[in-house]
Amino acid sequence: GLGLSSPIIWENRVFITTAIDQVADDTSLKVGLYGDVESVESENPHTWEVICLDRDTGKEIWRKEAYTGVPKIKRHPKSSHASSTAATDGKHIVAFFGSEGLYCYDFDGNLLWKRDFGVLDSSWYTMPEAQWEFGSSPIIHDGKIIIQVDVQENSFVATLNIETGETIWKTDRDEVPTWSSPAVYEVNDKTQIVVNGYKHIGSYDFSTGEPIWWLKGGGDIPVPTPVFGFGNVYITSSHGRMRPIYAIKLDAVGDVTPKDEKNLNEHIAWFYPRKGAYMPTPLVYGDYFYVCRINGILSSYDAKTGEEIYKQRVGTMQGAFTASPVAADGKLYL
Repeated sequence: GLGLSSPIIWENRVFITTAIDQVADDTSLKVGLYGDVESVESENPHTWEVICLDRDTGKEIWRKEAYTGVPKIKRHPKSSHASSTAATDGKHIVAFFGSEGLYCYDFDGNLLWKRDFGVLDSSWYTMPEAQWEFGSSPIIHDGKIIIQVDVQENSFVATLNIETGETIWKTDRDEVPTWSSPAVYEVNDKTQIVVNGYKHIGSYDFSTGEPIWWLKGGGDIPVPTPVFGFGNVYITSSHGRMRPIYAIKLDAVGDVTPKDEKNLNEHIAWFYPRKGAYMPTPLVYGDYFYVCRINGILSSYDAKTGEEIYKQRVGTMQGAFTASPVAADGKLYL
């Protein structure tokens, strides 16, 4: 099968997801640096699976079929029908397959519940026939599942009860399709859900779903997930005119949209236009903020002040950086 979700690890277990074409060996990806937007044309039925592996040996512990049918939304040549990363709290495994549903299993692979949110049209908002498949990953926090569903119509962010799958609250969003995942942060005794976007980058109250702060002016195909550090949330996106990097203070409230590129307000720690990342989520490591553009240009900034420390190319001119970097032991891995 073909699954571009990240693996997740809990103690000695590794969980991955995949979508398997039941007719052809549809595992092809068109990799590299290119600008094609057309969808992969296939009407073949697929089977979506959640797989549990032994971390020490790689042996398969269990494999569960979540759904079988013809994909309701097509994929991009560089995407898959299983691109959302699963989430776990050590008791539950939650896998989101977009239009094919949200599934919750226990650690033995027993299905606890599932939810169907209908067809989630993840396509380019300026060219709806270019369907690229769902990409936002669920997040688990304090017994609740957070989902961000930005699609062509009826976008929303919501929290669900992890034991039952029932909706706790749901807040509508005036937003175009995005492929970013929500992020959670606690500040001033209040838990915030922060999301990327084009029309509505913003923060929601974890308990109620009420907006806390918001701004407009991102790249028009938002993919990277927000990250935190030094009292700021860092949000970047690309494509379109803006392509920003924002460092927004976590105690912000209300509309924090800057008047223009040179006139920031007290809620924005620092900001750069036209330096944002298209695909990779950025990284805060040590005192620095790192962002890698799809063409392999890696930039490092002082996370507090926004001062650029260095910029360099990694990889080759032909390569495209879509996976997010990680860091350990004083090293960046891309």
